[in-house]
Amino acid sequence: MSMFTLEYEKEKNPGQDRGDEGGMSHSSKFLVIIVAIGLIVGAVIKLFAFEFLHVSGRSMMPAINNGDTIFVNKLKFGIAKPFSDNLILQWGTPARNDVVIYMYDNKIVVKRCVAIGGDSLKCEREHGENGREDYFLLTGDKKISLTTAQYENLEPIGSVPDGYVLAVGDNYEESLDSRNYGFIPVKNILGKVLCK
Repeated sequence: MSMFTLEYEKEKNPGQDRGDEGGMSHSSKFLVIIVAIGLIVGAVIKLFAFEFLHVSGRSMMPAINNGDTIFVNKLKFGIAKPFSDNLILQWGTPARNDVVIYMYDNKIVVKRCVAIGGDSLKCEREHGENGREDYFLLTGDKKISLTTAQYENLEPIGSVPDGYVLAVGDNYEESLDSRNYGFIPVKNILGKVLCK
């Protein structure tokens, strides 16, 4: 084969070795498309389906500790409106003892549903040691300690209204929850914690 023949073949397919002049090769375009699709799918999964969240606080101890990472099913009860505190479409409701997430004071919080719509609530006052009065909330098989203010909030209420849950942290002494700020609408429950 002569030198003339080699030069002729290179001129016949000028973009073969160098890629398209001024553009990307087919394999580079394919890679960019795959990466873009991956990013879009990842964003959709994070916004609507599943999410890992880092826990800050002690309100759910001992079940969930400060610094734990939890895995949340955001599709358990419906489709959440992105960057919002409620569901666009709802198809499920939390059950008693479900650990759920919702927004409170512009933060995602993790609490346990101790009572759901229709469940009875009974507040009790007991005389403790040193003449001190202790306050408790009885619902189902749970006996939840209350502060004086929490007792006064819940005492006149006989049951959880339909469409709401009573969400309480497992660490009753340190948790800021429904005992303080009231019942949580089911439409505001954004997901269920599956595991830590």
